[in-house]
Amino acid sequence: MYIYDDYDQQIVDQRVDQFRDQTRRFLAGELTGEEFRPLRLQNGLYIQRHAPMLRVAVPYGHLRSDQVRALAEIARKYDRGYGHFTTRQNIQYNWPKLEDVPDILADLAKVQMHAVQTSGNCVRNTTTDQFAGVAHDEIIDPRPWCELIRQWSTFHPEFAHLPRKFKIAVCGSVEDRAATWVHDIGVHVVRNAAGEVGFKVIVGGGLGRTPMVGAVIREFLPSLHLLSYLDAVLRVYNRYGRRDNKYKARIKILVKAMTPEAFAAKVEAEWSHLKDGPMTLTQAEIDRVAAFFTTPAYQTLPAEDKGFARLRSENKAFARWVERNVFKHKQPGYAAVTLSLKATGVAPGDATDAQLDGVAELADRYSFGEIRVSHEQNLILADVQQADLPAVWEAAKQLGFATPNIGLITDIVCCPGGDFCDLANAKSIPIAEGIQQVFADQDYLFDLGEIDLNISGCMNSCGHHHVGHIGILGVDKSGSEWYQVSLGGRQGHDASLGKVIGPSFAQDDVPGVVRQIIEVFVEHRQGDERFLDVFDRVGMEPFKSRIYQKERAHG
Repeated sequence: MYIYDDYDQQIVDQRVDQFRDQTRRFLAGELTGEEFRPLRLQNGLYIQRHAPMLRVAVPYGHLRSDQVRALAEIARKYDRGYGHFTTRQNIQYNWPKLEDVPDILADLAKVQMHAVQTSGNCVRNTTTDQFAGVAHDEIIDPRPWCELIRQWSTFHPEFAHLPRKFKIAVCGSVEDRAATWVHDIGVHVVRNAAGEVGFKVIVGGGLGRTPMVGAVIREFLPSLHLLSYLDAVLRVYNRYGRRDNKYKARIKILVKAMTPEAFAAKVEAEWSHLKDGPMTLTQAEIDRVAAFFTTPAYQTLPAEDKGFARLRSENKAFARWVERNVFKHKQPGYAAVTLSLKATGVAPGDATDAQLDGVAELADRYSFGEIRVSHEQNLILADVQQADLPAVWEAAKQLGFATPNIGLITDIVCCPGGDFCDLANAKSIPIAEGIQQVFADQDYLFDLGEIDLNISGCMNSCGHHHVGHIGILGVDKSGSEWYQVSLGGRQGHDASLGKVIGPSFAQDDVPGVVRQIIEVFVEHRQGDERFLDVFDRVGMEPFKSRIYQKERAHG
């Protein structure tokens, strides 16, 4: 992992001191709320429905065990004993006191963390594959490139006041596990015909009020030009992006209005002034950053541990956990473990202080002291020996993180919704729990196979409902909470947006509607077809007919 040098630490410490004084002035009445607003947003501090919310940056989803312990202590000392992991791979605290936030930032700085650029119209946290560096299908490790982007974008003077917020994701593997096609910029590692490493650049993706899948504007960008090319993209957006209407200010609106071809031409013209200039990456700088992401001290192990294989064959519960929560590692004898933060009855993505301490202990004991956060709101131990998987499973059960549901319908991606967020039209967390209760039968759950269900409480789509195989969106109808359901969305290289099935549903009806959707899927399924395979083959009509026929009968 990247380790701060003296310069990094000085910047973060100075930002804490600066915000401490700004907070003091606001509380003393020397700054108005309107004056304080941009200052707090620059430090990740929102005012939510019931209390302030602090969003803490977790660069490309990577944490050390000491950082996780610090997050646990902040939850204990300043919040209500828990934190919430987000779809941006960050962590949020929903109950801090305003006057405590400078102290929280100071505690974060002690472990090389901060909340800078987790809000506002700037370049937000760069995200990547949670299995970066260990994935069996990896082309190259994307983490050094994420770190280079982080350093380039942090406090960038040109891009501190963009037309709207800006999100970048990087994929270094054959499979896209970073949802790059629905980001403002998606960066894919590729090799050209000569075997040279470079990047495919996608722009104009995004969810929210006007969801769009991005478009490729460059098939191959030599790696040393990454930052200068990103700079050109941001400059074009900064110049031409709309500032008169925040709902039309994202880069996706600009790319669509210009057309991807015209936008790409503008970028190339801008890049012609930057190419081969001071922003060109040297091999020495690439190597300097890459040196922070060295291969751990792996042992030489057989491809499969005998004790692990025996327990998997003898213990059905363990075998199920391995099937859903253990990911193939590039190093023989190792595996990556996903700790599910999706137990029924717990808000998806939430972790208590005790659970965070427990995860830090597991990381130190079994995974070289590192933890990852996925954009699906789970935690990952990326470097576990197969021989240690039984012990990790037992420990995860004690923590409440061993639910064997990764990739299944109860592995719900869900924003905090109306229980916390001031922007939400409706609650999300009770809907998630209601659906999880409907699908409590593990045998049935496993038979259904891969189904992504995503819930957002408003059009901002923090729960990524547009790319859920089943997407649920909270809407306001005359002051009541209703829910719109979409089908067929997906992320990955074949990313597409879900289609709305029809009129919205009352809160109490949503779990039953999802049950009917699954019943139609099962009835039309051939062999082991996935939900998406069936939907693509039979279309929307069978699902729509079943649901609204029953709605009419019920009415």
